Amino acid sequence: MESTLKIYNTLSRTTEDFKPIHEGHIGMYVCGPTVYSNAHLGNARTFISFDVIFRYFLHLGYKVRYVRNITDAGHLESDADEGEDKIAKKAKLEQLEPMEIVQRYTIDFRETMRMFNTLPPSIEPTATGHIIEQIEMTKQIIENGYAYEVNGSIYFDVEKFTKEYNYTILSNRNLDDLLNNTRDLDGQGDKRGRLDFALWIKAKSEHIMKWPSPWGVGFPGWHLECSAMSSKYLGNEFDIHGGGMDLVPTHHTNEIAQNLACHKTQPARYWIHTNMLTVNGQKMSKSLGNSFLPNELFSGNHKLLDKGYSPMTVRFFMLQAHYRSTLDFSNEALQAAEKGFTRLMNAMKLMNGLKVSTNSSVNIDAVKTEIYNALNDDFNTPIAIASIFEAVRMINSINDGKETITETDKASLKKLMTEIVFDVLGLQEENNTDTSKIDGLMNMIIDQRNHAKLNKDFATSDAIRNKLKDIGFEIKDGKDGTSYSVIN
Repeated sequence: MESTLKIYNTLSRTTEDFKPIHEGHIGMYVCGPTVYSNAHLGNARTFISFDVIFRYFLHLGYKVRYVRNITDAGHLESDADEGEDKIAKKAKLEQLEPMEIVQRYTIDFRETMRMFNTLPPSIEPTATGHIIEQIEMTKQIIENGYAYEVNGSIYFDVEKFTKEYNYTILSNRNLDDLLNNTRDLDGQGDKRGRLDFALWIKAKSEHIMKWPSPWGVGFPGWHLECSAMSSKYLGNEFDIHGGGMDLVPTHHTNEIAQNLACHKTQPARYWIHTNMLTVNGQKMSKSLGNSFLPNELFSGNHKLLDKGYSPMTVRFFMLQAHYRSTLDFSNEALQAAEKGFTRLMNAMKLMNGLKVSTNSSVNIDAVKTEIYNALNDDFNTPIAIASIFEAVRMINSINDGKETITETDKASLKKLMTEIVFDVLGLQEENNTDTSKIDGLMNMIIDQRNHAKLNKDFATSDAIRNKLKDIGFEIKDGKDGTSYSVIN
């Protein structure tokens, strides 16, 4: 490979050479959605980013076990272990069983991911399917002396933990500041310390989702499921743990604490986090009225959107920013991405028909090196895309007769572009089902235009070309006949 793969590790706050625990194998765990509402764009950005990472590892020849959980119980409204279970609350509001809510929004999430062309994970475990594992982990943490029981609930003893381990190793926050900024224990009387968090919560009589345990009927704390499931499917130590950067201060911090308290080892060697979304420079939030769901983005049915954008346009747009950078949504940026994506797909279609020569005036190896250097630099998709568009320029120049390419280089170019654009970036041509009909219609129109040219009716010929351009089709006359491409 052109260069060594380097990954920015939130744990060390440095970019490190990637070395898997087991040669040729990678274990990767990514925190999945809580399925109580429709998938939002923050979900989509995170999972598209990790989809590219997953795809790139596969492309490099690794055998990858990618685990992404579904939280279907235990996620309370507050990280302070307060409020209702989000799924149970939604179930009460809609007068449905909690598992009906789970089923509805799990289907929605998977359908959204399918539209974005993300590969399914190797394993997609649920919290409710791993209650036994969570109870067993809690028992081990108690036995190791890092948790205590109060009135049927089990709490993690952060003060005891901090005497032996660095609780804030991931967030790099000052523990004293964290304690001073945490509210008093009013309403949290069962906890001994301000930073203590629930491993198991005693269920009130009206609580819908609950299970028997050695400490009575209750349900697991939100942070526990990921520790239990990552350990079960990837081992006590694995390669990569990922999620949105909002998970760093609490959820991922507590995951590390749980794993150290139970297994006496850091769960993951590399921690990868995606950045947040903004809209026109402002943080995306419901309270500001500037958040929209993927289906609203696709349809354009939102006051902030000028039009709808296809799933592949949105995916391409997201990959134009590095996963650790803030991604700002605006109509101008989306429209630019739409044009760029169309230009890329048009170039992909042209490759097969490129005429070959005895010599190449283009350097395919140089472009290939640039693309891999970018992807090996912490999966830098925007730099990789810039190099891909150098290849697009080459394709268009060869097609126009301004550059030449040999048969061997053409095969290399096609292999490179197909593997990177489709297999790694996960982009795909859209509306494939209508292609044959459009081709037939366009060929008929081109025949009419050619007939007009033969009869020296250049006014009609030009009118057909101009009208096609107005509605998004560009036709080009060449030595081998007339071809068309889609434009915006």
